[in-house]
Amino acid sequence: MPGCRASPPSPRRRRAARSPPSPGPGAAMPPPPAGTPARTAQVSRCLSFSACHRLHSKSLSDEENLKLFGKCNNPNGHGHNYKVVVTVRGEIEPTSGMVINLTDLKEYMQEAILEPLDHKNLDKDVAYFADVVSTTENVAVYIWENLQKRLPAGTLYKVKVYETDQNIVVYKGEKTTLEK
Repeated sequence: MPGCRASPPSPRRRRAARSPPSPGPGAAMPPPPAGTPARTAQVSRCLSFSACHRLHSKSLSDEENLKLFGKCNNPNGHGHNYKVVVTVRGEIEPTSGMVINLTDLKEYMQEAILEPLDHKNLDKDVAYFADVVSTTENVAVYIWENLQKRLPAGTLYKVKVYETDQNIVVYKGEKTTLEK
């Protein structure tokens, strides 16, 4: 990085005490002592996809849509290179040392995000958006719901969707009830 240079070692520095050697590759780790509390962690994985959409609500007139959504209401639509960060959480399984196998998470994300959304017109190619405005908020909800069907129950923690570097939506599965 510009302006970041490592300083030469000071001649007066003491060497740090070395930690005991770790077991060799393939060596079994000792089990945690009895009564050790379970450890939880969050694991995140990122991916990107490209899609186009038009912000347009069937509940509004063309004039109201244009006023509300501006240039994003262009009849020809517009595109984004979305970035998605999926976070799961759970106990670190003592035998594997993992919350989730990252290969499995990658596959779930491929099925739930890339296959249905990548290089698609969200409004025309994804049935979910036939009656739902394809805002980034609703894209995050769609991704959440698709992942929930695939991931182990209770592990999905957060879906973060970057429409641009400045426009980011975080969804954690919250639902609200509207009072009537």
